[in-house]
This record gives sequence, structure tokens and C-alpha cells, in this order.
Amino acid sequence: MPDQSGASNTEVLPAVVPAPALPVPHLTEDQLPNRRFVVFSMTVLIFGLIAAALVSWWQPMEPRAEWIWVGILLAIGFLVAEQLAVNIDVRGGVSWTISFTEIPLVIGLFVAPFQVVLAAHLAAGVGTYLARRVQDRIVYNTGVFIIEIASAFSVAALLNTTLGGLGPQWLGVLAGALAAPASSTLLALVAVHILGRRMRVGAAIRLVSRILVLGVVNASVGVVGYQVAAHIEAGWPLVLIALGGLSALYLAYSGLVREQRDLEALSEVSLIVARAGHRAAARPATGLDDTADIDIDEWQGIAHRIKDQLGAARVVIRLQLGGHGPMRAFVSGEPLPAELYTLEVSGVKADPLLRLPGSHVRHFRRSDSVPEIRQSLMRRGVDEALVVPLRSANHLLGFVEVHDKLSRWRGFGQADLRMIGTTASHLATAIDNRRLLATLRHDAYHDPLTGLLNRPGFRQAAGERLRVDPRSVVLRIDLDVLSTISDALGYAWSDRMVITAGRRLRDVLGTDVPLARLESGAFAALITDVSLEEAHAVAERLCTELSAPYPVDRLTVEAGSVIGYSSPSTIAGGHGGAEIDTNPTVALDVDTLLQRADVALRAARSSGEKVRGYLPSMGQIFLRRFQLVSQFRAALETGEVKVHYQPKVALPSRQLLGVEALVRWKHPEFGPLDPDEFVPAIEAAGLVDALTDFMLDQALVRVRKWMDRGLWLSAAVNISVRSLAEASFPDRVAERLERHRVPAELLTLELTESGVMADPQRALPVLRRLHTLGVVLAVDDFGTGYSSLAYLRQLPVDEVKIDKSFVLGMGSDLGDLAVVRSIVELGHSLSLTVVAEGVEEDIARDQLAAMGCDVAQGYLISRPLSENRLEAWLQARTTQAPGLRNETVLTLSS
Repeated sequence: MPDQSGASNTEVLPAVVPAPALPVPHLTEDQLPNRRFVVFSMTVLIFGLIAAALVSWWQPMEPRAEWIWVGILLAIGFLVAEQLAVNIDVRGGVSWTISFTEIPLVIGLFVAPFQVVLAAHLAAGVGTYLARRVQDRIVYNTGVFIIEIASAFSVAALLNTTLGGLGPQWLGVLAGALAAPASSTLLALVAVHILGRRMRVGAAIRLVSRILVLGVVNASVGVVGYQVAAHIEAGWPLVLIALGGLSALYLAYSGLVREQRDLEALSEVSLIVARAGHRAAARPATGLDDTADIDIDEWQGIAHRIKDQLGAARVVIRLQLGGHGPMRAFVSGEPLPAELYTLEVSGVKADPLLRLPGSHVRHFRRSDSVPEIRQSLMRRGVDEALVVPLRSANHLLGFVEVHDKLSRWRGFGQADLRMIGTTASHLATAIDNRRLLATLRHDAYHDPLTGLLNRPGFRQAAGERLRVDPRSVVLRIDLDVLSTISDALGYAWSDRMVITAGRRLRDVLGTDVPLARLESGAFAALITDVSLEEAHAVAERLCTELSAPYPVDRLTVEAGSVIGYSSPSTIAGGHGGAEIDTNPTVALDVDTLLQRADVALRAARSSGEKVRGYLPSMGQIFLRRFQLVSQFRAALETGEVKVHYQPKVALPSRQLLGVEALVRWKHPEFGPLDPDEFVPAIEAAGLVDALTDFMLDQALVRVRKWMDRGLWLSAAVNISVRSLAEASFPDRVAERLERHRVPAELLTLELTESGVMADPQRALPVLRRLHTLGVVLAVDDFGTGYSSLAYLRQLPVDEVKIDKSFVLGMGSDLGDLAVVRSIVELGHSLSLTVVAEGVEEDIARDQLAAMGCDVAQGYLISRPLSENRLEAWLQARTTQAPGLRNETVLTLSS
């Protein structure tokens, strides 16, 4: 029988045991039982008592002295049969039990009256539950015990009376033995429904059929055994041999089932930890140790699952928070004394059970332990305990304690020790992996020299603050003379100056202010809830602090600094003045504020000032952006805006898969424009639809031309976050695919993860419609967004594109290499195609191929090319071969 003490996973045991046991469905320790189940239990008990009274009246017992010994032997038989039970899990939270219970029941039908068999059955069944401290379902099980015996004797007597002595006596006994599990199974199925558990009709039929088949086997063994023992000379030895063999078979099968259940439990625990790790990975990377941010429900669920699997009275999981401080305890089962929630694990005050070297399982019993161990067990109120440390390669992560076995007469066995040891190993590995992931994410968002945030980290941290507090000011800080120090003394000394400057900035601003090193001697900070005058004063104080001499190689170097600042709501006009920004079309995100602060910094440097706030008059760049926005539609019509294509090839086959369409604008006044300059302005002005439609049309025309030549090449087009917010966007895509007669699979739409996360509630329905249409969806610049790991599983995407900032640094930065490898493994685990952009070196291409990256794109293959130059490139750099679909396959030449 499975453990049925306290709250556990919903289990119903409609098996061939004397009474199916029904735990309440996943109740916590302080919840009341299901009221409908209580009423049902009382109904079953009352019905059983009535049935017992009627059968007793129908089949009265003649008083005999030998009935006492017969009853005792039958009770022992029932008790032994229950202890040899095999518990099997069924999908849906239902489990059932195989046992030998029909064998003593058959013998009782042959040799004893109803009253004696009922008493033996009740004594064995109820006694077992009381010994296992399972008291909340005794009413129901007692009623089922009575109904089983009553139905068995009733069916046996009715069949024998109906046959009138024409058939053998054992036929009625066999039918009666089968009536017992049939009645208990039907009651258990009703109880499953009352407890709110769903079970399909087909599953119920299969369950009943299996129970009846096993009942036939057990009842037949009992009948044959009795007939042999009673009617064949010296038949008892044969019966004992047969029963011994059958017992061995059952026990072997029980071991196999236990291993299967242990594997399921390990899988479930691993999934729980993995889900917790994904959620932790989705949170902003603020420190090196991510294990301090523990999800209570997840770890409580792990404790519950271990408790249920081992049939224990209590499971305690202790975890070290952040690698220091007291351990956090998660308890499932019987309450733990309050003083045991926080225990010392080292030193003279350490708890004896927790002073454990190594990582193997310890089994402690109160009866044979040394005094200090016995005292520790008594403090916990237990007779025995399994304790296993959770260790990584370098330090202790926590402990798992399992207290008192409830589901067997004996205590914990070797199978339990193997189970908890393997589970602890999985938990320790999972926790260590979370620490590694936290380290990788920290390195991705922090400057390795100073430990401050880097640009992506500052964008993430400051963006959160800006959404909460509009009274924020971004400071851009430049440290001078670094180039002079580098040229004279080397980069090591300039690096030391940068580290010292970072410490001084942190001392002035405090630990709560987002502070980043952008590059070289350039820093950025975001101060919140300040006026412009207060921000100006802070900037002057920073200049004063940074101007203090720096000791460099037995010299004292004075380094000046210049600071510019800008605010989302007001634009500083010199010291003390302010002007309202009257340009509502420009979204003041972190990058925009940094850009404006940089404009103010350059203005301060050119005027010889130390601190300067941004003024609209400084923003000639914004005037240029306005000109670009106003001239964009005309540029589309006159052909100034064109599409260039950058090829993408498969790794390692070098097969040309398609191209990415990239916009280019050759302005008559400003010359060739960088897309990063005019695309954000066009998006902010609401003209992105015109650009998107233009890019789609040009790309699909190009794909159609290739198809007419037998080339099956795809085209990728970048889409804006504004397109994802429009419900009509999938219809526009579908109309263009139909107009150009291009299959949806040859069009890839690339979206940035930050764009999706800006408004996931509006973006996800649009993405799902595009996915249903058959368009390939790719997440661009993957690895730079703040929520990619949390939402990636929810996004209906087919590809992830690793941001080129990680790919470019692979050859020289082990951190970038680790991040790229993690993204490749993550993408493949989610069945996504992984594309690496920014491949500029052979070594990067080879490393990506070794990792299993699917597609490469970058200058190593080709720069973005105009349409004519692309055709020339195809002829010069690729070879043609027939494909599987009668198309022409292009392969990049060596």
C-alpha cells in the first residue's frame, strides 16, 4: 500500500486489496477533508453494516472454539497479503495495488463462516491503517472491508444455491472471491468522481479489467492451493512451494515497479527545478548568485514529491541562500519544531545530523545511534532519518532530510537510500547549473573590469526605473587623460584608473543607483526622484570627486572629467534653468537619453564647462532626424531607398539557404545613411508601415524571380514592434504572399525580443496568426533582451538569431563563447533553428559548426549586396546542384 499519511498527491487505490484506500486530493496540512467524500464514506459504512447484518441473519454462525484459531490464522494471512502489495501509478493521479488478498479470502470461504472472515479482515485491514497512522480514511475503508466480505459470501452462497449441487463447490468460492475486488473497485471509481478527479471511461474499463484478471489469478491460486492441500496426500508442501514462487514473482515485479516510480519521481523533480531555473533566468541579472532568489512553491512541491515517493512522515529541504547566512528550510508532512528551521551546519554548535563530510546518504536510527545523534533525532520527534548533503564541486548547497517511514512495517530500505541519493545528486546539479547560468548572465550584463553594468545591463536596469519614476536624470560621465596614460604606461595603469574612478562614482551615488561603464573612460548613471537642480549638484560633486589625484606608478595623475545629463520630462537649460521638451514624437527611452546626455557632454567639453544639461538647441541631430522623416516617403518613390541582401548559409554544409533583406538610403544631401540613424526616427514618426510594406514587396519580388529560375531561397525581413501591435498585419502579409505567388515558408520575419516584450499581450496573437499562416518567425538579437528566457517557450517562433555582439567576441572572450554555446543548446532544446549573425572569421564559423549552430551570416560570407552585385556574387561564389524537389541548390564555394 502506498503512503497515505497527511497530504499527498491524489491517489485512489481501487485494487484487489481488502479495501481501496482513498487519500483526499492534495490537501495541505491545515485543510479540512472533502465534505462530499466524508458523506460518501459514512454512506458506505452504513450500507456495509446493513449488508453485514443481513448476511449474518442469512448465514448464521454455529459457535465453535476452533473459530478463534481459524480467525487468527486468517487475520495473519490477510496481514501478510497486504504487506506484499505492489503499488502501481496510473496516469491522472490514480494508483492501484496488486496483492494476494484473494488467497486468504478463498480459504476463508472454504473453511470459516462469514462472521469469522469479516472479523479477521477488519482486524488486519484496520490494524494496518492504524499502525501506519492513516486515520482520515478509516471510515471509508472499514465500510469497504465489510462490503467486500459480504458480497463474497453472498455471491458464493447464491451461486451454490442456484446450481443445487450440480457443480463443484469451488465454483461458488471462485465467484465470491471475484465479487470482492469488483465491489471495491466500483466504489473506488465512484470515490474518484466524488473527489473531483477526472478518469476517462476507457481508462476505467482497462483498470477494472486488469483488476479482475489479477483477481482471477489470485483466486485460482487460492482454490487450487486449498484443493491440493485438502484432498491430496502431502499436498501442503506443494502449496507452499507454489506460493513461494508466486511471492518471489510478485516481489520481483514490485522491484521493477518501484524503479519505474523512482524514475518518474526523479523526472518530475528535475522538471520542477528546471521550471524554477527558467523563471529565475527571466528575472534581471543583478548579482552573481541567483540561488538566493528561491521560489517557495517550487521547492515546497519538490519536498512534497519526495515525501510521497518515499512514504515518509516528513521531508525537510534546507538550502543555503546566496552561499552565506542561515539555511532556508522547506518542510512537507508533519510540522517541524520552530527551533529546527534554522540550524548551524558548521562549528561547535552545528547540528549532529548535519555535520556530514562527503555527499553520500546517512541512515540514522534512534535505537542504535550515539547519544548526540539520538538527541538530535529526539529533537525532531522521529525514530529514524535519512540525511544527504547537497554539494557542488566547491561548497555546501544544502541538505535533504527524510523522517520516519510510514508505508512499511520496516524502516527505510536500500531502495529508499538509492532513491534519495540520486534525487539529491539531481538537485545539487540543478542548483549548481542555476549558479552557472546566473554567472553567465551576470557576465553578459556587467563590465568585467569594474564589475559595473555594461551598456545592455544599464539599458535594462535604467529602463525599469524610467518606467516607474519619470523624475529621473541620466548622467554621461567621461574621464579624461586615459589615452595619455595608456600611451605612456600601458593599458594596465589606465585600467586601474578606470577601476578607481568607478569606485569613487559608486561611493558618491550609493549602491542603489544604476551605474555603468560604457567603454574606456565613459560611464553612465541614472539618478531618480530628483529635480534638475539637484541632478546638476550631484554632477558637480562627481566631478569634484573624480578630479582627486590618482596614484599611478609612483606618480600622481590628475584626471579631469566632463558630465552631460538629460531628463525624460524636462531639458536642463544651463545651471538652474529648465525648458520643457516640446517634441512628443520622440520616445525618450534609455538610449535616447544617453544620446542627449552625450550631446550635452560634447557641448560642455567644447565650451570648457565641467557639467552641462541638454538643451533643444543642442539637438541638431534631432533636426536632421526630422528632415529624414519628412523626406522618407519621397525617397521611397524616387528610388533613393533600396534593398541590399546579405546571404545566409547552413553549417557545416555551406548550402545557401536565403538572404536577409536590409534597407539602405543614399540621401542626396547627407550621403549614405546608417539604418540605425533613420529607422528609429521613422518608427517614432509612425512611418514604419510604409517601410515594412516596401521591404516585403521588394523581398518577395526577389524570391519570386529566384523561384522562376528553380532556386528555392528564402528572404528575411525585419519587422517593427509597431507591426506586432497591429491586428491587420498578418492579413497584409498574406495578401502580399498571394500577390507575388510565394510560399509562406520562403518568408522569414525577424523580430527583436525587446519588441515582443514591450507589449506581449498584443504581440502574441499577431505572432500566432503569422505562425499559422506558415511564415517563419525568428527572434533577432537574441541574448540582449531582459525577458527572453522566460517568454521564449511561449513565443511561436522557429528561429533564434544570436546577437552579433556575442559572436564577434567568441574568439577572444570565453564569456561570449559560453553565452553562445548556451543559446545554441537552449534553442535546440526548444527545437528551434539557431542562426549566428556577425560571423567575420573562420575560427568563429568553425566554433559555431562544432557547437551545432545551424546557420551563419556575416562578413565572412558576404557583406550586404545590392541586387545586381548579389547576382554576380551568386555566380562567382556558389556552385549549383540538383535538389530533392527538382530545385537548384546553391552551395558556397570554398
